[in-house]
Amino acid sequence: MKKLINSADSVVEDALNGMAAAHPSLRIRDRVVYRADGPRPGKVGLVSGGGSGHEPLHAGFVGHGMLDAACPGEVFTSPVPDQIIDATKAVDGGAGVLHIVKNYTGDVLNFEMAAELAEGVEVVSVLVDDDVAVQDSLYTAGRRGTGATLFVEKMAGALAEEGAPLAEVAAVATEVDERSRSFGIALSSCTVPAAGKPTFDLPETDVELGIGIHGEPGRARVPMVSARELAGVAMEAVHSDLPLQGDLLVMVNGMGGTPLMELYVVFAEVAAFVRGKGARVTRSLVGNYVTSLEMQGFSVTVCRLDDRLTRLWDAPVETPGLRWGR
Repeated sequence: MKKLINSADSVVEDALNGMAAAHPSLRIRDRVVYRADGPRPGKVGLVSGGGSGHEPLHAGFVGHGMLDAACPGEVFTSPVPDQIIDATKAVDGGAGVLHIVKNYTGDVLNFEMAAELAEGVEVVSVLVDDDVAVQDSLYTAGRRGTGATLFVEKMAGALAEEGAPLAEVAAVATEVDERSRSFGIALSSCTVPAAGKPTFDLPETDVELGIGIHGEPGRARVPMVSARELAGVAMEAVHSDLPLQGDLLVMVNGMGGTPLMELYVVFAEVAAFVRGKGARVTRSLVGNYVTSLEMQGFSVTVCRLDDRLTRLWDAPVETPGLRWGR
């Protein structure tokens, strides 16, 4: 597969150089992406990170109202503890730091180690584990963390921006995770630059149900069907785990290789499913936010909102990947 890279060895470094050139609101040092205007005294710092290949997650969500720093690892590889320690110390404004960690074993272990070694900084960690597709996987103990990571970063980031204390910001992050569920479907594999070949073989006639964001196995492989039927499979999986009710934030997320037109086709079916359950989509996102390189497919993430979480979602945000209200 052809890719727009200089070499497989430098792809992450080259991408970060491009990000720095395109977004003066960010500064990039030693493989960490920071807000250029931080740290702010008295504000809780938010740090997240993970393997590259999921853009705009996480570096694209650094900025006002979301993260203070993101630690990108190599493609589909966790960041190392030294990166996370540097980020944690750099964003501490004296109010402590929240680590937002997707439930993938490498991320969990390295963030745990960094939290222990970040001397002089109060650190609280929140684990995101929203994926209902599998209980355990090759990459995790327990559910994987996928699309809800964006919701956690946005709403916890908004609360931190208001000046809330660390315990309160962490509690909201946990609440958002508990109120959110996701399910993903792949129409094709992806190709890691260093590997140079698809991560898995998927015939043109088949789709993979319940995939994560690294090309790892899902729940089942079945023949390709219509967008309506695929959306129904994803929403039934979500609804069976967390019944849809009340006001909902719904994201139809592209995995990196699916046209926006097709994502809107899926969203129409998702919205109809929600109406059929007597619930309401009151906030939404459609686009590429938590991707898996150039994989074709989508994931759906649903969060049950209340008045407070709706307010935090609506709060101003200004990052490369998410922007409104400023």
